[in-house]
Amino acid sequence: MLWIKAFHIVFIASWFAGLFYLPRIFVNLAQETEMVATARLLLMARKLYRFMSILMIPALALGIWLWLGYGFKGGWLHAKLALVILAIGYHHACGSLLKKFENGANRRAHTWYRWFNEVPVVLLLAITILVVVKPF
Repeated sequence: MLWIKAFHIVFIASWFAGLFYLPRIFVNLAQETEMVATARLLLMARKLYRFMSILMIPALALGIWLWLGYGFKGGWLHAKLALVILAIGYHHACGSLLKKFENGANRRAHTWYRWFNEVPVVLLLAITILVVVKPF
């Protein structure tokens, strides 16, 4: 089970790296006025979203494997699972925002994306504390 846990951590870290960086690209897209630069940023965003979607699948599958293998119980696990569901929702919200940029339908300012960019940091912090400390 330690190998499963190790790979779970690697895939979670990789997935969250994408969750940290994609909204940063959105900040730049919201500020950009040059068509060439916008096209380049959109290409980067599309490729990153596809890659992080692939990384999310083994991260979640390995997490389920650990859950079934260890049989974790407790309130901390329920809270962690709720936050994981929020992280998945955030991931899909990024996909929705990417489609808006691709369709030229973005109406949000770069400052909104700067705040939006902080959400995965808070999620990862809270999830990590719940898993390590198990406060309840």
